[in-house]
Amino acid sequence: MTAPASTPLTPYATLLGFTRYVDRTGPTKATFVGGLRKQRASRSGFNPHGQFVKALKADIAFHTGGTHLDQVVDVVKPRWRPLYQALVPGATAWLRSLGEPTSVDLAQTRDALAMLGDLPVKINPHFGVRHADGRAEAVRLHFDETPPSEEAVLATLHLMARHMDHILPHAEPVLVDVRRGQAHRMPDGVKFDQIEHWLAGEAAAFRAIWSTAA
Repeated sequence: MTAPASTPLTPYATLLGFTRYVDRTGPTKATFVGGLRKQRASRSGFNPHGQFVKALKADIAFHTGGTHLDQVVDVVKPRWRPLYQALVPGATAWLRSLGEPTSVDLAQTRDALAMLGDLPVKINPHFGVRHADGRAEAVRLHFDETPPSEEAVLATLHLMARHMDHILPHAEPVLVDVRRGQAHRMPDGVKFDQIEHWLAGEAAAFRAIWSTAA
């Protein structure tokens, strides 16, 4: 009896994976997509930031201004403690930039599936924020040691804005550079059609590389 043929892996990206891909140039793009494909095939991958995000959300929900962030450094596994220690100051600074803790509430966001040509991209904000004046923001966190590039910021915010009716209606997309406590918003004057054209080209190349890596 012959073994059944393995099912080809459909090209697919998360928002994080796709924005990291558009940030790369030349041969590093192919290496990166090949790595994503192998990770998908082996179903591997671990998110070390889970407890950090929970603590940040708790500080917003309970209006505690950073108490949960301070505490999570002591309870996280020792191997992740240096990472959390590097993240907490910037996250606390961003939290304080929102104003009085009681003037901000946590808002529920939903994931969305964006289609860039034939490439599905999962759009997954970390949480939403609702201000006392009624403004809402859908927040995506950037944890890397290096700041997000202009391309990564533009791609992230555009794809979130594109599906905001589903994610958190009437909200503004925000990418928070956690280590530096800096919030990035869509710059004025950007042209929707130009970004769509750019991202469609990136997505087509992503699919082609994915298929070649099979």
